[in-house]
Amino acid sequence: MDAVIDNLPTFLEGFGNTLALLGLAGVGALLLGVIVAALRISPVASFRGFATVYTEIIRNTPLTLVLFFCAVLLPYLNYQPGYFTLAAIGLTVYTSPFIAEALRSGVNGVHVGQAEAARSIGLTFGQTLSFIVMPQAVRMVIPPLINVLIALTKNTSVAGAFFVFELFGAARKVTNVRGDEVLAILLAVAAFYLLITVSLGFIAARVEKKVAVLR
Repeated sequence: MDAVIDNLPTFLEGFGNTLALLGLAGVGALLLGVIVAALRISPVASFRGFATVYTEIIRNTPLTLVLFFCAVLLPYLNYQPGYFTLAAIGLTVYTSPFIAEALRSGVNGVHVGQAEAARSIGLTFGQTLSFIVMPQAVRMVIPPLINVLIALTKNTSVAGAFFVFELFGAARKVTNVRGDEVLAILLAVAAFYLLITVSLGFIAARVEKKVAVLR
């Protein structure tokens, strides 16, 4: 464990970057996922078609390919905000269809009579979705949403292959110096990831219990 203790600042830097990626991509994916989910159930056929194509293409594309596009092709197109930002964009895009599908399943779980009642009193599609349907849908899909965020946490490790210094980047750097303690280094990285995922699971349980009472 000496390698871990002696290089703790390096691990903490990687851990901080992993949390930053999770936060930025998580918020971005939630916002984009809500938009895509709304388009999937839109009464406008062209919107539904666009959202369906977007979801199927991104969801069936490997994350490595998405990050490669962001890290290589976007700079080639003269968009160069830095590899960290590009990785956050790639993770946001890749995660958003999974968020959208989770939300869509929640929307489908809301009784159709509530939407009909909203329309009968003059609410538009956007108002019905925003004030009636989506709040109930989110309550129903908190566990799937947390599972998507946990998957996103693990997916941040792929960003290390595209010049982003995160937890695995920290592990690689320390291993190059202390190759005799690879097992301890990997266990330390696993502990950091568990700290995030277990915390997310705990938050999900608390939130789910709270909204269950509010129903």
